[in-house]
Amino acid sequence: MARTPPDLAWTLARAHLARRRTQNLLTVLGIAVGVMVLIAALSLTNGFTRALVDATLRASPHLSLTAFTPTPRDAALEAAMRADPRVQAFVPFLGDKGLLTRPASAGRGAGVDFTTLFGVTEGAARVLELAPEEGALLRGLGEGEVLLGSALARSVGAFTGDEVRLLNSAQRRTSLRVKGVFTTGNFLIDSGYAFTSLGTLQRLQGTRNITGYQLRLHDPTLAPQVGNDLTRTRPYTSVPWQSLYGTLLDQLALQKRVIGFVVFLIVIVAAFGIANVLTLAVFEKTQEIAILRAIGATRGVITRTFLLEGAALGLAGLVLGNLLGLVISAYFTVRPFQLPGDLYFITALPVEVRFTDLLWVNAVGLGTTLLAALIPARRAANVEPARIIR
Repeated sequence: MARTPPDLAWTLARAHLARRRTQNLLTVLGIAVGVMVLIAALSLTNGFTRALVDATLRASPHLSLTAFTPTPRDAALEAAMRADPRVQAFVPFLGDKGLLTRPASAGRGAGVDFTTLFGVTEGAARVLELAPEEGALLRGLGEGEVLLGSALARSVGAFTGDEVRLLNSAQRRTSLRVKGVFTTGNFLIDSGYAFTSLGTLQRLQGTRNITGYQLRLHDPTLAPQVGNDLTRTRPYTSVPWQSLYGTLLDQLALQKRVIGFVVFLIVIVAAFGIANVLTLAVFEKTQEIAILRAIGATRGVITRTFLLEGAALGLAGLVLGNLLGLVISAYFTVRPFQLPGDLYFITALPVEVRFTDLLWVNAVGLGTTLLAALIPARRAANVEPARIIR
């Protein structure tokens, strides 16, 4: 049985690659470093975004339904929320803002800070994802008790068992006993939020109405759709968490794009290394190319030879870069990078490797290396055998 002859372009490419081993190795390492840094940077950015959103949603509902005007509890709406399989839990709430103060005492000066206060029922423990002991405190809030964010408690200087005074937005005053503190990991929430019982805040405002409902969903990404469905025929405004924190999400997305673009420049520089290696090969092998053309090798064969060399170097760099990038991501998964919580809202920087990121990094990386190889490949294909041999 006749043996199929090997492809001429691949045979030539393999022979060329076997000669310039040192230069080829440096080129592969350049691409690998670029891909490694790009994967690690994107994974850390993904982890930062996820951790920040998770910390934000621990003490924030996925969806808020706010009545156009304060209203009594809506039995029909509550029935609709119970029947909706997308809704995990809901709680009626009454919102207010106020000035929280702690009187001076022996050895301690007075403390004061502004707060956003939510009056809730015990169902709030199912809507908010606080730590188990903090959820128990929220569930057990009684008359005249308040649960403070940890940073807010430090600012006011009030801790468990202390008495604080509240001046609300309607200029009404009351005294509250600190039931405990909670920590979400998001400094903005921990420094500004406080919870009390719904009855306590209703009595302070002199009303039996509520502001609306807070919901936790099985899938937070569905918040806009669920909100539209529940408020389409009801006098409520839907406020999904994506709208509430839209600026934050836009900033995080822009941050990822900027980091990805800047780091991708490393891959561009490495691709120029491929173009440089192949251009030198064309100059060195001009006579060899002319002879091949003279004995019948087509322009397509010559072009394919150098494209195969570029593809081989690019693929080797991509494979090595992926392995190194995943190793670094695994390392930061085991030992997360620590952050100052009062500056970045979260205390540790986790890692999240996404398949889509790997896909586009490798696709763009391979495309870039092939484009870099195309210029010297076309130059080699345009060699005129008669002029060179003469």
